[in-house]
Amino acid sequence: MAKAFDVRHQTGFAGIAMACFVLLYLPIVLLVVYSFNSGMSLAVWEGFSWRWYASAWDNDQVRSATMRSLVLALSATALATACAVPAALAMSRARRFNGQGLIFAMINQPLMVPEIVTAVALLIVFAAVKVATGYTGMGFLILAHAAFCIPFAYMPIKARLEGMDKQLEQAGQDLYGTPWRVFRRITLPQLWPGILAGAMLAFVISLDDVVITEFVKSAGQDTLPTYMLGQLRRVVTPEVNAIATMLLAISVVMVVAFFFLSKTKK
Repeated sequence: MAKAFDVRHQTGFAGIAMACFVLLYLPIVLLVVYSFNSGMSLAVWEGFSWRWYASAWDNDQVRSATMRSLVLALSATALATACAVPAALAMSRARRFNGQGLIFAMINQPLMVPEIVTAVALLIVFAAVKVATGYTGMGFLILAHAAFCIPFAYMPIKARLEGMDKQLEQAGQDLYGTPWRVFRRITLPQLWPGILAGAMLAFVISLDDVVITEFVKSAGQDTLPTYMLGQLRRVVTPEVNAIATMLLAISVVMVVAFFFLSKTKK
């Protein structure tokens, strides 16, 4: 009798999986290792040193780009999450209505359309607005990042809502609770892990975005990723590795923080 198909016990599957992990993570490991290289080379080890971290810390352009990236990511995350929460509530708690599938597709449009297409569309719209108003500030970047990050914040929040017990909310309504009171006292405390997950995902996506930022930004509005891209076009030094390692550390810290936060919420 032929055995049933089981993907966990296929010949060569473990080797292919290990090769994929090596190809994915080995470049990251090498990037981190060579960020501590004392020499200028990106491929020849010349000894351990904190030289390039000190160089990045003393670089005014890096500090300025870092602060701009953090302000942009925090602002876009707050705006995207504020839009994603009511959207998720409407899509998961409201009765089915005509066009619900179309609205779901529109919310998740940035996930389905290539990022370069979204960037070009935003460039065309914002260029016209800049000409009409004369305003060229950070507001355009914040709006562009928020629009791109909404689906990333929306999906964890909606997933959390789908897994919640609706009977608790119905019980609150039966006890004459107003919609706002039911949301504040029953829905929101259960929804917090989803909101945190969506906000952290939106923050990371905004923090390391290059394509949309490169198309929408005005002069003097380089973020850390676009600054690194500019450096790669000029003289490449391990300072870029040091900056990339710090970005990686921020991402790891956020993932670990979310793990402990979600653990305490259960």
